Amino acid sequence: MKREGWFAPYYSAYFWRFVLIILLGALTIFSASSLMYTSGFLISKASIPPENILMIYVPIVGVRTFGTSRAVIHYVERLVGHDTILRILSKMRVRLYHMLEPQALFLSTRFRTGDILGMLADDIEYLQNVYLRTVFPSIIALLIYAAAMIALGTFDVAFALLMGLYMLVLVVVLPLISLLLTQKRQRQVKQERNRLYQKLTDAVLGLSDWVISGRQSQFVDTYEADEQAVARIDGSLRRWARLRMFIGQAVVGLAVLSLLYWAAGQYAEGAIAGTLIAAFVLVVFPVADAFLPVSEAVEKIPQYRNSLERLEGVEAAAGDAPLSAGTAAGSAGAEAQAAAALQAAKASGQVQIELKSAGYRYAAGDDFSVQGLDLALPQGRKVAVIGRSGAGKSTLLKLVQGVIAPTIGSVTINGIDAAAYGERIPQLIAVLNQSPHLFDTTVANNIRLGDPGASEAAVQQAAALAKLDTLISSLPEGYDTPVREAGQRFSGGERQRMALARILLQNTPVVVLDEPTVGLDPRTERELLATMFEAMAGKTLIWVTHHLVGAEQMDEVIFMENGQVEMRGTHAELMERQPRYRKLYELDRPGQYLNGADGV
Repeated sequence: MKREGWFAPYYSAYFWRFVLIILLGALTIFSASSLMYTSGFLISKASIPPENILMIYVPIVGVRTFGTSRAVIHYVERLVGHDTILRILSKMRVRLYHMLEPQALFLSTRFRTGDILGMLADDIEYLQNVYLRTVFPSIIALLIYAAAMIALGTFDVAFALLMGLYMLVLVVVLPLISLLLTQKRQRQVKQERNRLYQKLTDAVLGLSDWVISGRQSQFVDTYEADEQAVARIDGSLRRWARLRMFIGQAVVGLAVLSLLYWAAGQYAEGAIAGTLIAAFVLVVFPVADAFLPVSEAVEKIPQYRNSLERLEGVEAAAGDAPLSAGTAAGSAGAEAQAAAALQAAKASGQVQIELKSAGYRYAAGDDFSVQGLDLALPQGRKVAVIGRSGAGKSTLLKLVQGVIAPTIGSVTINGIDAAAYGERIPQLIAVLNQSPHLFDTTVANNIRLGDPGASEAAVQQAAALAKLDTLISSLPEGYDTPVREAGQRFSGGERQRMALARILLQNTPVVVLDEPTVGLDPRTERELLATMFEAMAGKTLIWVTHHLVGAEQMDEVIFMENGQVEMRGTHAELMERQPRYRKLYELDRPGQYLNGADGV
């Protein structure tokens, strides 16, 4: 599918607004030029005895009119311009979100946090500046250039060509030279700043480890060294900017002297009145104000290009990613069937998940991450999926959730391809993973994420099922207590219980437990598992785990290795028939095993 550009859609959508902004910008320059022209004429005219008071009064009115209109038009231009660009900026950010959102289930494996933050805070802003600092000023400068050439040409064509040459240096030659000299360094600065963003984000996320290792000063030193390297490049750009500005001002000075010499000659020949000499000369300055920013605007093109490449890279990754978001199963007919199946499942509370010879590989030519999977999960069945890292457990979960469509075989929910459900999947399947995020808001709001429309009583009931009610009642503000950023107020087990309450409030027929007890101490792990199994009675459970604690409560245990099912059966069957499983169970909980304590 052809991807949209990051500029073309907005050009067509906001074409007339762009025309208005450019027109207002040109009128601002025209008003400023007219103000200087009438001011110069007024000063000159006031220095000689007027033959008629109107010869002074009319320019005074003109000065007041153009002075006021310049400020008003400039304000309106800024108002319209920023309103338009902020609308575009909003659409760009929403577009970036929609690119990233389908990848939410394995976002961290595809993109670095610093990259994402850099795109949100930096790259989109650069694309905003394309309009405000490059496109609009450059077009306005070209319009003023054409108007100035035509105006001067009515007096003297040869002189108009000379002044056109000066203006050409400001509008074309100097910007091109500036671009050629700085494009490598502009791009380098942008890339290095992105790396600094990534490095700082990574360091903030791992700040405690830097401190624990006693190497925080080393990080500060290396980060400052990197910053200084960027500052040196930035400093060379600033030095060139000052030199470029000096060259531009020198060209403007030459233009002023040339115009002064020409106007004096025209006066000597009787072609113009002496009062127009100052008027002509002063017009140069506001016109030059339209030309001088063009060089800086063109200089920024490499930075814009770098931002554009990063965004297009993310868009390409999103487009090529093995994500369905409801599109892998394709047709409108499949989506309609999925919608009908969803309504039936919600009404009956019954969900049947079935995998038949399912296999998946992430790219053509790669090895299969999973293959030959056959699994039937009627409503209420509880299955534990175990295996070492890389065994294919995460890929299995993505297939069940419809995040990816199988390369071979099928994965269906109530007879409909799982991928066809798309964004409707959370109404059937809830997920509790190993690191659920708690938002910096109240306890109640974090639980209510499972069902934004839930009543206060429903939130409290979910908390009670998750065995959180005692804890919450001890908090200073109860359910209105802020959890702080990332839930720092609570322990790991308490955060998991809060996420469990969220899942219970979501109340889906199927729940995926993706190693929710990783990092918890054995006692907390056992207590949390007991709470989960008790609270989720009647729901289908797909429990991915490295540990075998609680496996005896599952209807079936599946052991995966290299993307295939190596062992499967009930806990008792595997303990009896599979020495390898029995050894794993013994290693996982040696004390309990030796004492014969098989319960959670």
